[in-house]
Amino acid sequence: MSLESLPAEVAAGDVTAYRRALGAFATGVCVVTADSALGPLGITINSFTSVSLTPRLVLWCLDERSERWTAFCEAERFSIHVLDAQSEALARRFARGIGLMEPHEFQRVGDAPPRLGAAAARFDCKTHDRVQMGDHMMIIGEVAGFESSDAAALTYFRGRYGVAGGAQA
Repeated sequence: MSLESLPAEVAAGDVTAYRRALGAFATGVCVVTADSALGPLGITINSFTSVSLTPRLVLWCLDERSERWTAFCEAERFSIHVLDAQSEALARRFARGIGLMEPHEFQRVGDAPPRLGAAAARFDCKTHDRVQMGDHMMIIGEVAGFESSDAAALTYFRGRYGVAGGAQA
């Protein structure tokens, strides 16, 4: 495999071409939930990754232009939901805007952050660190609890939703 040089428009700073190139990397789709002064919030992300097994650390990134920047940067606890293949509408629901959750959209278990019903996996976290990098905040969470299922997962590739996993032929 060989890669060609960056096109001139990318080298010159064309954000659209750069985003298109980044879109060649298929990702999972997650919704992060947390409590805020306005109430429970959700935000769709595709920047989730594992950082460490011991201690259990994960991270996700938040764009500084997000309407939810302050709420999620200040949250001391949050839950990351790896969306199942049937949750495209949920991903779209929390992709833009303020992301306030309706009472029927989440459950409470003890003092954990708000939990969505449909997920291939969920990670309940307490904020371990926050690191500003360029125009994003990396939010590192220490995993306090987690659950997973065998459900197929929602993916995102080149601007379109898809599915990974599920029944094998």
